[in-house]
Order: sequence, then structure tokens, then C-alpha cells
Amino acid sequence: MKPLDSLKDIDSYKNTEGRLFSATHEEIRQGWTTDIYFLKTRDVLRAAGMLETPVVAEIFTRAAGTYAGVAEVLNLFSKLPNPPMVESLAEGDSFEAKEVLMRITGTYESFGLYETVILGMLASSTGWATAAKECVDAACGRKVLCFGARHVHPAVAPVMERAAKIAGCSAMSCILAAKLCGEEPSGTVPHAAILMMGDTVKLAKFYDSQIPANEPRIVLVDTFKDEAEEALRVAEALGGRLSGVRLDTPSERGGVSPSLVREIRWRLDLAGYNNVKIITTGGLTPERIKILNEAGADVYGVGSYITNGAERDMTMDLKMINGKPIAKRGRLPGIIPNDRLKRVL
Repeated sequence: MKPLDSLKDIDSYKNTEGRLFSATHEEIRQGWTTDIYFLKTRDVLRAAGMLETPVVAEIFTRAAGTYAGVAEVLNLFSKLPNPPMVESLAEGDSFEAKEVLMRITGTYESFGLYETVILGMLASSTGWATAAKECVDAACGRKVLCFGARHVHPAVAPVMERAAKIAGCSAMSCILAAKLCGEEPSGTVPHAAILMMGDTVKLAKFYDSQIPANEPRIVLVDTFKDEAEEALRVAEALGGRLSGVRLDTPSERGGVSPSLVREIRWRLDLAGYNNVKIITTGGLTPERIKILNEAGADVYGVGSYITNGAERDMTMDLKMINGKPIAKRGRLPGIIPNDRLKRVL
């Protein structure tokens, strides 16, 4: 199907029963996920002979954060026949409230239809990146892994984990997300495998025998027995091959507490397993990461805090039309200077 051009084109859509409700890449590029009023705007401006009027648009948000989503906007524009010029902050940059994040220069026809899509790409990715950066900062140099795929629709899981990577997360569990970032996914086996085996050490030995030699041996130790006891049992079973133990103690038993981390660290060190790292997961927040840091945790797997990160409410304003400054009431007419913007398209 060709891209939407006018209001009458939406009559061409034929519902496909049984399809997933997420949009395909083709549907996004064709304009099917835009707000209807931008398609109506094309018809109105075309009738007035103004659709190809030169304009400049600027994008900002009202809260500070960590910027992400630019690459997807550029991928969208790269397939257009006459893409606009784009200036932007770099992904991963911190920004202030109301700072101009992106400036788009071209005819209105060249990008107007995609305002909804552009803002959505930037809003969601920036929200996730901002939350991830808070966790990375709280970890003070220790690794933060993104385990958030189970908390979002699978269609956007790779987008979310990429945003976390941009913010400084060292690895991700979603297979496609890692591959799209040119990396390998990270993660150990879940409780389900241990429950089915019936014993943590039994699972650890089978796991050790099956995974590639260069992959870290990390084992959950909170399934059947006391976590400190299980950590030592697994360490004794795998010896120097054990890279780390993962704690995911549920909230019903108090979650992963600082005292638990301290005890496990102490007992592992006392037994000579100083190199075995402690990986903590389960409802982590920046505040909890700071506390667990002091207790001796080494790595953090974060999911819901990143995925629950509030999206940044992005706004796009036309600031120049036919070379003349303009703005709606309450906004400043004309281009707002920002020396940090660099041309990216």
C-alpha cells in the first residue's frame, strides 16, 4: 500500500481478522498510526495551495531528562522521497525543561503527516532512557541490566531496551533488542527451570554442562532453601566456574534486603569465593540500588522501574513559515537558539 495522502485514502483499509494489534513498520511509514487531523490538514493545505510551504518546527518537553529515540525518527525520514533537514541533540544527552531537542526544516508536506509518530517515538524512548539513567547513576559504576521486556507490549520491547542501553545499561535480556544493538542478550535460567529440576544444585550442574564455555555461570539461589545456604551449595558444586548468584527474593518474604546481601557476601568471601558476584533483581528502584550498593551487591537487573518511566510529553511547534517567525499564543515566535543541536539529516 502507498502512504496516506488524503482523507479518502483511509477507506482503503481492510481489517485483517486475527492479526496482532500492533502496527507493522509499513503501517507506521504509510501514516496509519498518525492522528486523523494531520491527514485532514493535508487536504486543507493542498486545496489552499499551501501544502509545500517551507516551515521550521521545533520539539521540546516540559521536564528534564535523558534524550532517546532520534535514530528511529531518522530511520522514518530516510525512507521518504524528500526528507526534511533535521538538527538534534545526541541520544543519551541530558537536557533541561523546554530546551529545544530537535529542529525540523522543510516543506510541511515533507513531514507534517508524521507529527504524531515523531513525538511518540521521542516521548516513549526518552521516558525509558530517563528512568534507566537514574538507575545507572544510582549504581555508581556497577552494572545495570535491563530486564523490562515482560512489562511492555512485545512490539515495543526492543525500543524500550535500546533506550535503556543508550542511558548506560550494560546489557539487555530481550533477544531482538540485543541483536538490533549489535550485542548478545544477557540472562540466566528462571525459577521455572529450578522448580522443574527440584533442586538448585542439580539445575546448576546441568546448566553448567549445557551453556557455552565462554558464557557466565549465574544461578538463582532463592527458590527452595535459604539464599546464603544455596549460594554456598552452588559455589561448591561449580567451583571457579561460578560467575555469580542471583537474588530475586519475592516481596512475600521481604524482597532482597541489604542484610541478606551482606550475609551472602560475607559467607561467600569466608569460604573463598570472593570472585562470585551478587546480582540483585526484583522491583529495584534507584533508592534501593543505592542501599544495596552499600551492602555489597555487584549487578542490578531492573525491569518495571525503567518501563514505568513517565514518557516525556513532547510538543512540536511551527516556529517559521515562509521565512517569517510565528508561534501560537504563549510561545515565542521564531527559532529558539540552542548551540547543542547538530545536523543529523
